[in-house]
Amino acid sequence: METSKIEELIKAGIPDARVTVTGDGRHFEAAIVSAAFAGKSLIQRHRLVMETVREQIASDELHALSISSAKTPAEEK
Repeated sequence: METSKIEELIKAGIPDARVTVTGDGRHFEAAIVSAAFAGKSLIQRHRLVMETVREQIASDELHALSISSAKTPAEEK
């Protein structure tokens, strides 16, 4: 799976997100900034992101995705 495809999936599920994905083709890391994270705990933020790639993980098209950061725009500053 390509990093750009993962970015597209996350953006489709979290439309206002700014997403950066790095990886080696099987293991990926994402940094996401979105207003959708406001008022959510870290685990809720991670679940929101993981829901966007649930099908790809279930089919093993995407083997592993770690979330390096999930911040609101205000937290990014």
